[in-house]
Amino acid sequence: MNRPNIVIVGAGYGGIMTAVNLQKQVSPEEANITLVNKNDYHYQTTWLHENAAGTLHHDRTRIAIKDVVDFNKINFVQDTVESIDPKSKTVKLEDGELSYDYLVIGLGFESATFGIEGLEEYAYSIQNINSARLIRDHIEYNFAQYNLEKEERQDLITIVVGGAGFTGIEFVAEVANRIPELCQEYDVPREKVRLLNVEGGPTALAGFDPELVEYAMNRLEEKGVEFRLGTMIKKCNEEGIIVEKDEEQEEIKSKNVIWAAGVTGNSIVQESGFEVNRGRVPVRDDLRTPDYDDVFVVGDCAVIMNPDSERPYPPTAQIAIQMADTTAHNLKQLINGNDKLESFQPNIQGTVASLGYTDAIGVVFDDTKLYGRSASIMKKAIDNRYLLKLGGVGLLLKKGKLDMYH
Repeated sequence: MNRPNIVIVGAGYGGIMTAVNLQKQVSPEEANITLVNKNDYHYQTTWLHENAAGTLHHDRTRIAIKDVVDFNKINFVQDTVESIDPKSKTVKLEDGELSYDYLVIGLGFESATFGIEGLEEYAYSIQNINSARLIRDHIEYNFAQYNLEKEERQDLITIVVGGAGFTGIEFVAEVANRIPELCQEYDVPREKVRLLNVEGGPTALAGFDPELVEYAMNRLEEKGVEFRLGTMIKKCNEEGIIVEKDEEQEEIKSKNVIWAAGVTGNSIVQESGFEVNRGRVPVRDDLRTPDYDDVFVVGDCAVIMNPDSERPYPPTAQIAIQMADTTAHNLKQLINGNDKLESFQPNIQGTVASLGYTDAIGVVFDDTKLYGRSASIMKKAIDNRYLLKLGGVGLLLKKGKLDMYH
């Protein structure tokens, strides 16, 4: 009997958890499993805003794939995916080609700039370890440069964050905590630093409980964050950004523009001919693509509709991890010749947004609201639970946020 080839592309939350689940459920005699990823590590996307602000070292966020994947059971290929051909069942890599019987696409997200002029050229975005490192270093460089200038250069110590969604708010909160340290280190007066959060919509954290949003905004304003809600970024250039509110335009000069307002699925998926909706594949109940029975999609590249709201579920780590469980189960069924597949049902156990070291807001379990330290402890517990699921106690002790009160 020929062993089928299962290929998983991308080692984000959905990809790596699918691999970890399969190595527990499928023996090497049953299938050849290959995981492809550009780097030899998995990283926690939900911690990148801390790396970008400089409040958490990026090595804490990186997890070596060899630490969680058993290379005796899974073949790991470190390479970059260039394209997928679902008709010939091949994945083209920079350095070769893989053929598959079953494919799992977990290629993650790309930043969406909504066609705003100059954003791609002049703004930074939090996409991966390297881009987070670059943002941290760039802000530090500008603070260091400030006192070397002959003239007052407010633009060097003005930080603009575009977007007041989850990533934007969590990043702004980390930066607000970091600014006093930066001021002390680079001899910059705190009162001269500006931190602005620009959001086109009427509220921060759209869709979140209004009471919690108000708490978050109050806490951040106390730390010096200036909110510009209902304000569109019209253009980004070398000088900063041009914004518009009530048909009036204003220029904000800043050398630190960070865009955190939108993501789309990896463009390789659309370019490979899969049916997409705004860059994401509208997967079937069993997480397969609409047009191919041998291709599963997990994480940011998949879109699943919430029947209650008739809107897509937000692409979160929580959902990607749950999708990995269903995908691994269904692959096990298929290789055993059983075509009775499980439908994916998201189990949203709550949403918590961090507001810095010891502060957060959240709605957990049955609409229980959490604020402050208790929400922060819950956030760390969620992060730690993932590490335990991914790599057991050893990984939790090595990478976890074990100091729950700081």
